[in-house]
Amino acid sequence: MYIATAPNRTSPPAILLRESIREGKKVKTRTLANLTSWPDDRIRALKRCLKGEFDHLPSLSTPTCDRGFGVLFVLKELAQRVGLIQALGKAPQAKLALFLVLARVAHQGSRLSAVRWAEEQAVAEVLGLAAFDEDALYGALDWLAEQQARLELALYRHYVKRVGQTPVLVLYDVPSSYFEGMDNELAAYGYNRDGTRGKKQIVIGLLTAADGEPLAIRVFRGNTTDCTTVATQIELLKQRFNINEVVFVGDRGMVKAKGKKALTDEGLQYITALTDPQVRALLKKQVFQPDLFDETAQAVEHGSLRLVLRRNDAMCRQQRQRRQDKLAQLQRLLEQRNALVQASPRAQPEAGLRRFSAWIKRYKLNGFVTLSLQDRQLHLDIDEDKRAQVQLLDGCYVLETDVAGDHMDAPTVDARYRDLQNVERDFRTLKTTLLELRPIFVRKANRTRAHVFCAMLALKLAREFDSGLKAAFGSTADDTRALTVTDALQALSRLCFQRYEAEGQSFLALPQVDQKQAAIFNAVDIKPPPTQFSAEANMSAELFLR
Repeated sequence: MYIATAPNRTSPPAILLRESIREGKKVKTRTLANLTSWPDDRIRALKRCLKGEFDHLPSLSTPTCDRGFGVLFVLKELAQRVGLIQALGKAPQAKLALFLVLARVAHQGSRLSAVRWAEEQAVAEVLGLAAFDEDALYGALDWLAEQQARLELALYRHYVKRVGQTPVLVLYDVPSSYFEGMDNELAAYGYNRDGTRGKKQIVIGLLTAADGEPLAIRVFRGNTTDCTTVATQIELLKQRFNINEVVFVGDRGMVKAKGKKALTDEGLQYITALTDPQVRALLKKQVFQPDLFDETAQAVEHGSLRLVLRRNDAMCRQQRQRRQDKLAQLQRLLEQRNALVQASPRAQPEAGLRRFSAWIKRYKLNGFVTLSLQDRQLHLDIDEDKRAQVQLLDGCYVLETDVAGDHMDAPTVDARYRDLQNVERDFRTLKTTLLELRPIFVRKANRTRAHVFCAMLALKLAREFDSGLKAAFGSTADDTRALTVTDALQALSRLCFQRYEAEGQSFLALPQVDQKQAAIFNAVDIKPPPTQFSAEANMSAELFLR
């Protein structure tokens, strides 16, 4: 028997399994099967089988589970899609830097922890990496710090090419991340947004496109104020990315007077929110009336600027209910304290007065609640007129922008400002959930910046992964059983090499992906890796990753 290729006019040639037979003195050919629909690998394997190459194959041992393959394979394909591999290039440190990013998505932890994790992963087969140690990863961090500007620009250009236009609006947010140690070169005491006290921190500025795609990230000393970081972002937009017309969106803590002036001087426009004292000052000046606050955003002209007013009814109800709950709690605590003082002559009522006065201030009830001491008993007084003034702005907020109304109407301005919630969500992913930016296990300033930059690159992969999963399986907001990135990584971690032994040699093969894994590959539009050998395949080293 043999395999023949028969011409088929204008169609692809037919692949036929034939045998030669003798009838008398004539040799004739008989077709046994049409193999045209077979995969090329199977046809090649059958050709070799017919030539007798498999007649003396060694018997293989029972397979044993080897290193993980699926997680690194999928993350590498996503890195290729977002342009990270192309941006990293072919420098000696590029593959190690790529590993750091992939490990940040799949494993987190320190560089030493990443080395240990790598021992259980197919880093040689997937990434082409030889064995490495912790010092090699620190070297890759140093290289990332040097290459950050170049990589950000390359990834920005890839993003613009992918979406088809330069950003017309950017979002900016500034969180902080605290340290458990004291020796980091950028760590300093400052306003801690995590609510922790007595810990040094760094300040991080993340710049994203309107859809939340990370564009650049910067690390500042922990005592840097939010508003002073805006100048750095302007420089990035103007000089690095060559963006001359864009709307800069930042919250009320960042875009203050100096930041607004700097943006205006550079020809950039902005959207930000006003603080509660600023809003009340404008109300007092009758720039607008309280009845303008509505569920639908309304615009008011204020000199060369526009003020966009909106009331969130759900937030209004929530704030009033929370205030009412705190009042009820305060009344219960006062009753308990008064009962204790009455039952105990040695109790000091003044101590209770100081304690609960601080409690009232902490929960922002001091605007309409006063506490007095009469005959060793604490008395609560609520000024209803002041209470009405306090709750006048419940659920209300005012945005300020210099974007013209014909370019962006009031509901659009409001929607773009609320897009900052997406950046805040990504920061939660970056800091505490999937990517776990902290704890930070480095001390040098350049390595701290590289560690944060590595986390931003990992965020790009996580967003790409999450987008595909949500399109296929929905989000947990709609279905609590929807597949998340963490779920997908756990499922892919089961796709491991199988090791076979034969005559002193080791061979590796991959099993067939299961139903859940196949659904994940399909969701992120990645072709599953080649499966294990089949009965007719060649069991030689060339079909395996040694």
